[in-house]
Amino acid sequence: MLADVDVPLVVAPEVPERVRTGDLGTYPGCSNFLSMPSALTLPCAMAADTALLLMYVCRLGVVSFLLSDTLVSGFTTGAAIHVLTSQIKDLLGLSLPPITGNFKIVNTYIAIFSDIARVNYSAILISTVTIVLIVINNEFLKPKVAKRSAIPIPIELIAVISGTLLSQYLGLNEQYAIKTIGHIPTGFPAPSLPDLALFRVLLLDCFTIAMVAYAVSVSMGLIFAQKQNYEIDFNQELLAMGASNVFGSFFSCMPFSASLSRSMIQFTVGGKTQIASVISCGILAVVLLWVGPFFEPLPRCVLAGIIVVSLKGLLMQVTQFVDFWRLSCVDALVWMVTFLTVVLVAIDIGLLVGIALSVIFIFLKGMKPYTCLMENVPNTDLYLDVKRYKGTIDIAGVKIFHFCGSLNFATRAGFKSSLCQLLNINLTEEIKQLNSGDYKRQQNLLRCLVLDFTAVSYIDTSAVSSLKSLINEFDKLSIKILVAGAPCPVYEMMLKCKLVGPAVEREYCKVFPTVHDAVHWGKECIAQDSGRISVVGLEGGVV
Repeated sequence: MLADVDVPLVVAPEVPERVRTGDLGTYPGCSNFLSMPSALTLPCAMAADTALLLMYVCRLGVVSFLLSDTLVSGFTTGAAIHVLTSQIKDLLGLSLPPITGNFKIVNTYIAIFSDIARVNYSAILISTVTIVLIVINNEFLKPKVAKRSAIPIPIELIAVISGTLLSQYLGLNEQYAIKTIGHIPTGFPAPSLPDLALFRVLLLDCFTIAMVAYAVSVSMGLIFAQKQNYEIDFNQELLAMGASNVFGSFFSCMPFSASLSRSMIQFTVGGKTQIASVISCGILAVVLLWVGPFFEPLPRCVLAGIIVVSLKGLLMQVTQFVDFWRLSCVDALVWMVTFLTVVLVAIDIGLLVGIALSVIFIFLKGMKPYTCLMENVPNTDLYLDVKRYKGTIDIAGVKIFHFCGSLNFATRAGFKSSLCQLLNINLTEEIKQLNSGDYKRQQNLLRCLVLDFTAVSYIDTSAVSSLKSLINEFDKLSIKILVAGAPCPVYEMMLKCKLVGPAVEREYCKVFPTVHDAVHWGKECIAQDSGRISVVGLEGGVV
């Protein structure tokens, strides 16, 4: 699905102070490690893969459905800013100390501007030439070549080889102080067992790494899936990443995630299947085993230029904010908050904030479902919202209330208040005045209230209990309640709670398959009813 994913994740685990400072002697087997990173790499990868595999076993890939298009766009755009910022020092030829922790981008730019007087103009020139040539190829030459040949110009490979040769024979490192790749060790590291003594210490923090790694990989996968029109098996991704980390943990590999830059490079040059990744990994293996020393003179600014150009697609996602704002201010808020938190604070915190904000908005939207009163379209069996459509006609003595959403303990109060508001009545006050004996027979009174449940997805026992009380209150006002279009799960719950059905001691309401059937029954009932009538007028208020 993705291009080369064996790139260390930018988020490092926060471990106890003695581990973070390298004082590992108290942990069995740790004193023989040459450095603190080598002591943490193996157990960190093993802990991350354990978290991923546990998520796979629990089938937690469904959590990926919380990654909306809005969140993915804001998250990947912010992550692209992180990658771009990490390349700025190489584009300018600066040497900066490692910067970690929260507010990494802010601190990085502070360090860059503090050291801006020491930029290497030769590195800037090489970076500029590299970027310009790649952009010219991608924007002008590539479309023309694609019309004549299925094989694109490998401009990135040309740039790497050319930069290596020029650096080797012109002595760019010695004469112009241009930073190069440096020593590339050949061969694969010898397999070794992770130190399980650190496994317990790192497990919780590596779970955070696993979550962010998975989110980055799935986010990139969703972007490519939309462009290429295919589906992603989220649980399969958990298994793939977990199994890969298991294997990599025995070879000193860091926990990995999808590489934003290299994935975009592979997609840009035309790689669309796993065959492209197999060939890429094969070439990488050849480089690690034999060809690595050839690329040691490669200027880092050349690689930085290639990476920056490859990020264009992700960085241009910032223009989607305008579209999100036009469609929904809520989606735009999720995008902007996620983006700013990823950029200004940290990737993992930005992901958590984005998911939390999405869940909160889903909950708030569920708390305030869509409701309306409906009227009949002349000469049809259709009923539409009276506020949204013109030309509908009122039905004497019948009102139709449409409720869209889940009817549960959290929304039952809103259901009643919305119903009373649309009918313009206060049930408590109506019943008080009714008990005072003030009855007046009037024409065009509300006799039947149809509850349109066609769009009710779920109802719980608390909502059914509230519905019984509501029906009793309307019954005191001589208003019959009719339920129409209830889906099977909703109807079955009403049966279990003895709201309807043959087993109930008292019939609270009648149920009809469609709104039109309920309206037709209500009209006949009104025509035949000669008994007590409602004291609530159609315009609201006690008559």
